[in-house]
Amino acid sequence: MIELKKTEFFEAGKDGVKKILTPDDRKIDIIEFDDKTLCYVKSELGYPAIYPLRETRFEPKAEAILMDLDGTSVHSEEFWMWVIEKTTARLLGKSSFTKEEEDIPFISGHSVSEHLQYMIDKYCKGADLQLARNYYFEIVNYEMNEILHGRGKQDAFTPAPNLKKFLTTVKSEGIKIGLVTSGLYEKAMPEILSAFKQLDMGDPVEFYDAIITAGQTFRKDQTGTLGELAPKPHPWLYAETARVGLNMPFERRHKVLGIEDSAAGVVSVKLAGFSCAGVAGGNIDAAGVGDLCDYRVDGLMDLLNIII
Repeated sequence: MIELKKTEFFEAGKDGVKKILTPDDRKIDIIEFDDKTLCYVKSELGYPAIYPLRETRFEPKAEAILMDLDGTSVHSEEFWMWVIEKTTARLLGKSSFTKEEEDIPFISGHSVSEHLQYMIDKYCKGADLQLARNYYFEIVNYEMNEILHGRGKQDAFTPAPNLKKFLTTVKSEGIKIGLVTSGLYEKAMPEILSAFKQLDMGDPVEFYDAIITAGQTFRKDQTGTLGELAPKPHPWLYAETARVGLNMPFERRHKVLGIEDSAAGVVSVKLAGFSCAGVAGGNIDAAGVGDLCDYRVDGLMDLLNIII
């Protein structure tokens, strides 16, 4: 990580601050003191937060695992980044618009609004976020309908290699499984339903011990739920899945392992107080948060020796 001398709120060598670190994507700052470590989570939408960053340890056999959806359980990030790209193209009125490689850490793993605000700030300054959200969900609804009717991007949702074998092995060991996503319900559930259908695994709501999404968005015809400002990298989705969904006391957090492929997800797991296994293929290395992972694996089956 990159060492900083000073940030908006902290300065190394003053008020007990020993060191300030930030990853390559600069989405968080880690502030080290003698007796504690804090994590300052930045926000494209103007709502940053500071959390304690506790030391974590994991002791097998696991009592519960917390699994990310996009990229970890289902390979879908390319599709969702493509939707962000199409939304930006519509805002610009340029159908030929394409994102840049350097945009990837900023348009994956966070909330829809965070992703869109990043693209607005970079490519279409002054554009209205609500208009961008309207375009985004118009595109999503159209593409989802196309996929459901056998048209559109048929490779949008592909189960991760060995997902079925991994999940059934873990479940056969009596280990609780929670599915955790920053995705809104209307985009997350079709993904996992599609994956389970492809794998002939039945109803995911029956299979998983808990599933949590970022809820539903505000629209003229429906109420919204808290989610767009409190997703990964904030700790709340993982904390709620473990404590409420799986009934895992905080004192038993050493028996819980989070599994992630995104930088935002890794930070979220760690801020919730759990050890984290980083799965290859996401933006962990590009964002520069690899040092926060307790384990690094190439695929899901590599996790079994760690978990069991």
